Parts: sequence; C-alpha cells; structure tokens
Amino acid sequence: MALRICILETDHIRPELVEQYHGYGRMFKQLFAQQPIAAEFEVFNVVQGQYPDDAQRYDAYLITGSKYDSFGVEPWIQTLREYVLARYAAGDKLLGICFGHQLLALLLGGKTERARQGWGVGVQQYAVVEQEAWMQPGAEQLSMLIIHQDQVTQAPANATILAANAFCPIAAYRIGDQVLCWQGHPELVADYSRSILEIRREHWGEQVYRQAIDSLEQAHQGQIVAEWMLRFVAQGQAHSS
Repeated sequence: MALRICILETDHIRPELVEQYHGYGRMFKQLFAQQPIAAEFEVFNVVQGQYPDDAQRYDAYLITGSKYDSFGVEPWIQTLREYVLARYAAGDKLLGICFGHQLLALLLGGKTERARQGWGVGVQQYAVVEQEAWMQPGAEQLSMLIIHQDQVTQAPANATILAANAFCPIAAYRIGDQVLCWQGHPELVADYSRSILEIRREHWGEQVYRQAIDSLEQAHQGQIVAEWMLRFVAQGQAHSS
C-alpha cells in the first residue's frame, strides 16, 4: 500500500507564478512522485480554513512553507497551531518545511524568531551532523534551496539536530520517530527560485540578489531529502513502490 500523506498548505504562491507552479501542495506532489516509495497525497489550504474530516487518517501530515511568520497572530495560524498540537498528542507523524519547521519547533518547546543573519535565499550547503538509518541514500553534505528570514534559534529539548551550517545552525531536526523538519525547501526548483529573486530583487538589494542568483548554478538535493522524508514516515510499515 502507498503511504497516505496530508499536505497542510500554508500559503498561496504569487499570482504571476500560479499558472506554471500552481502551489506548494502541487510542488510536493511532483517531488514525491519521483521517489521509490509509493505515496498518495491530499492537499488542504489551511489559510482558507481547509482541513481533513476527523474520520480521515494519514500516515503523516506535512506543513509547508509560507510567507507568514510561524509566530504570527493571524486567526488561521492559531487554528493551525491547535490542529497540529492535537495531531502530535495523537501520535501522528509530522513533517515540517520552512514555516512548518519553525512552527513545530515553537509549539514543541523551542524558539523561532527573526534571524539576525537576515534573509537566506538561493542554494546553501549544510553538513549532515547526525546519520540515521532512514537517511538512504547517505550523504555527509546537502545542498538545499532556501527562502527565509526567520529561523529556529532553539530546538525543542527532545530534538536531535540533523543538519547545520554557520548561517542556520538548526537546519533540520527530528523528535523521536514522530517529527522531522527542514528549514530548506526540497520541493522548489531553481527556476521558481529565480523567478522569486527577480520579483523581489529591489526588496532584497543587489548584493543579496546577486549572491543568490549565482548560487543557483549549484545543484540542489531536494530529491534526496524527499526520499529521506518518505523513509522516515515508512519506518516500521510495509509500504513499498
């Protein structure tokens, strides 16, 4: 049987990019479709108040990235917090990307805030500082596409940090076999990042823009991270492609 994953989509992408990229939920579907572990997905845009029926059950719940702050006070964020805490209390597996990574850290006893380092955009390299059995294929370094100005600055007490660099010391973490989070965006592609950089060039300034554009020449390893995520979810289950 295929894994069943609920994608909690926490944003709408820019209108001029919708025709080509649709949304983060679609990007994740396309990413995971290329993995050796079979999975099925349902997407719920929680900004619009969409959630699964209580009777529906999934092997994992994935919280996407967002332009909003994980520590924001918007009503939909408060609703999402309550929902995610209920899922955690029920023992469900949770995956967090960018905003989701930050939100879960905040909810589970860590700290998330505006980073003193400023915006991180483009491709960054991370050291894999903890090796786990489900991290197959293995890697000691990872390149990931990023777009963030907030960071997890203190991991939850029971978290294990998995990846780090000088700019983002808590770039990935897990909590037992239940929670797995990444600051980077495995679902993004370089062309999407390039479009965002062009749109926000003036906002970020020429130095940040140029460094990020140049970094897109590097390969990024979202495919490896996606496979790790599915293997993390599949632990102890008899799922296969």
